[in-house]
Amino acid sequence: MPFDPVEEARRHWVEHGWADAANGMAMVTAIMRVQQILLARIDEVLRPLDLTFARYELLMLLTFSREGRLPLNVIGARLQVHPASVTSAVDRLEAQGFVERQAHPTDRRTKLAVLSDLGRKVAAEATDRLNEQVFTDVGLPERDLATLHRVLTRLRRDAGDF
Repeated sequence: MPFDPVEEARRHWVEHGWADAANGMAMVTAIMRVQQILLARIDEVLRPLDLTFARYELLMLLTFSREGRLPLNVIGARLQVHPASVTSAVDRLEAQGFVERQAHPTDRRTKLAVLSDLGRKVAAEATDRLNEQVFTDVGLPERDLATLHRVLTRLRRDAGDF
């Protein structure tokens, strides 16, 4: 595209008398577009492993847990997703042989998602691929990454994300 559509939208915001909201609109729109760009890159890397980023995050959460197992409600809380999304992701990962559902040893109402050896192997391979093809070079210099991370962390904290 020969021009930046977000900057063009910001210009229109100003022209229509919404100058006080123009920078905020541009920031939100730019973040949403960057999220789409990054998710497309990540999906391309994970597609050969038949993973989505959501399922990858769940595998990594289990990988980082002490015993490779967590209650489904804890997974939802840590990933900040709805219980139905956790159930769906665990269903898919279980069908792939990457996790297994087990009864909680002391609470019959609670189910655990348990990482399988295959799930651990796929999570490691996915991480290697993402580190190499996405995370190591997202397209910004290290100094800008640190600044952006700090700014977004403040935005998330102030919004009550943590």
